[in-house]
Amino acid sequence: MKKTIVASLAIAMLSTATPALAWGPIGHRISAEIAEQNVSGRTRAEIEKILGHEGLPEASTWPDEERSNPAPFWQETASPFHYVTLPEGRTADMLEHPPEGDAATALEQFTATLRNPDASQEDKALALRFIVHLVGDLHQPLHAGNGTDRGGNDFIVDWFDTQTNLHWVWDEGMILRQQLSYSEYAARIEPRISSEETVAWWDADPETWIGESAELRDRIYPGTSEEWGMGTAESPAVLRYRYHWDWVDTVEHRLAQAGVRLAAYLDWVFAPEAAE
Repeated sequence: MKKTIVASLAIAMLSTATPALAWGPIGHRISAEIAEQNVSGRTRAEIEKILGHEGLPEASTWPDEERSNPAPFWQETASPFHYVTLPEGRTADMLEHPPEGDAATALEQFTATLRNPDASQEDKALALRFIVHLVGDLHQPLHAGNGTDRGGNDFIVDWFDTQTNLHWVWDEGMILRQQLSYSEYAARIEPRISSEETVAWWDADPETWIGESAELRDRIYPGTSEEWGMGTAESPAVLRYRYHWDWVDTVEHRLAQAGVRLAAYLDWVFAPEAAE
C-alpha cells in the first residue's frame, strides 16, 4: 500500500509539473561545445564582446537555471519560450504562435536585440544566452509538441525501473546512460561530423529544425499495448535497452545538428550585412 501511495504521489507531481526542460544540461552543453568549434573567428569575437570569458556551453544552460528565479519575467513571460506546438499533420510553415509567444517568436525577438546597436550589454547577454539555448530546444523532437500531452510529459514510462515520462527520456535519460561529461560527449560526436554533413546541415532557418523535430516526434512514441504499457500512470510504457538502442543514435544526431545549426545561426546573426 505504501509503495502504491508513493508511486501515485510521484505521478501526480509529474502531471502537474511545468513542461520539462529541453535536453538536460549535458545535452545543451554538447551542442554548444560543437557550435563553439564551428563558428567563424568574427562570430567568436562578437560572442566574447558580449559574454566575456563565458563560453557557449556555460551560456547554453542559463535560461533553464533561471527558471526558479521569482522575477515576473522568468515566472510569466519566459515560460513559453522553450517549445512550439505543431499538431500532427501540420508542417512547420503552418506553425501558429500563441499570444504569449513560443520558442520561435522568442528566437526572433532575441535576434533583433542582438542586432540592435542601442540594446544594452545586459539585454544582449540575455538575448545571446537564450539564442544558444533555444536552438538546442528546437532540435529536441518533443519540444515541437503535438498539443495533446505537453510534449510527452504526460506520456508516462517505466525507464529501467524508474517511473518518469517520455520527455525526460529524451531530455536526459538516454544521454545520461552514456556516463560521459558534456566535453567527453562533444569530443566523441564532433569528429564524426563529416564535411558533407556540415555543409548539408548549415541551415539557419528555424522552420527547418522545427519540421525535422515534428517528423521525428511522430515516430518516437513507443507502441502501446496491455503487455508493454499504455503510457498512463496506471500502465506506464515499459522502455528498456531496445528503446535506447533504437533511438540513442538519433539523439546524438540531433545534438550534432543543433551544434552545427547554432554555429550557422550565430554566424548569420553577426554577419556584417546584418548590421546594415
